[in-house]
Amino acid sequence: MATAEEVAKAAERRDIRGRWLLSAPALLVILLAATGPLLIVLVYSFLTPGPYGDVKWQFSLDAWTSVFLERDIFDDTLSIAAAHVTIFWRSIKLAIITTIATLALGFPTAYFMATRSEKTRDLWLFLITIPFWTNLLIRTFAVLQIIRNEGIINTILLKLGLITAPIQILYTDTAILLGMAYVYLPLMVLPIYASMEKLDFRLVEAGYDLYATRFQVLRRIIFPLVRPGVIAGSILVFIPALGAYVTPIVLGGGKNLMLSNLIELQFGQGRNWPLGSALSISVMIIVMVALLAYVRNAGSSGVRHG
Repeated sequence: MATAEEVAKAAERRDIRGRWLLSAPALLVILLAATGPLLIVLVYSFLTPGPYGDVKWQFSLDAWTSVFLERDIFDDTLSIAAAHVTIFWRSIKLAIITTIATLALGFPTAYFMATRSEKTRDLWLFLITIPFWTNLLIRTFAVLQIIRNEGIINTILLKLGLITAPIQILYTDTAILLGMAYVYLPLMVLPIYASMEKLDFRLVEAGYDLYATRFQVLRRIIFPLVRPGVIAGSILVFIPALGAYVTPIVLGGGKNLMLSNLIELQFGQGRNWPLGSALSISVMIIVMVALLAYVRNAGSSGVRHG
């Protein structure tokens, strides 16, 4: 006869098998919905562009070569694709600066919220999430109305006599940066606040009792303990900022392209679907590297801080 332990293990195996069978349809749908389009894009990146869009089923590496290189029309030599490199650099640079800007604004905001009384924390959290109730395009147009030549900023500066002519902010990288920082700020605040809320502020008091300065308390006590929230917020801001489409179009005026705008041009006016696919996969690779860096840092942080 089977022992009680064997019976328990058999029951556990049946339970696990039943759970997998019940979740198999949903997992299959998710797998096909997630990987299916990516596989199509990956296959397209190795094909030849058609004359009017679409692709020809002929294997070619020209799309991947064209991501960072361009072929001379006369002697067929390869050289750096300056336009693509510039757009890649602008996208990564603006994504990094947006992440830093939202961190500089979001960290003190989260600290302020976490140090309020329990009765008022929900109110501040509610105010932070209000922008999510509005469409991204509407929020971007709101920023446009503030920074345009006849907007609030220039109007106030002109009436104060600080400037004699409107400052050209709109249709610049600065405008894109301001728009993305405003749009993605809540994504930085919320993860940091979630970590701050669990912080034992008695440790902060102990630091002050040991004559530590505010900067030392911030650097050696607060920041290490809320580091997972900082890393999560940085990833949540960096990834959508890197692939931003609406904000560069509206605030950049279509002149300062970013990666998503370049990809859309290849699938649209450029009619070069393989190049658009190769650019899309390149962006995905950058995002995967950022996510792997997050997982690695989060794991090491968890080991050090329990």
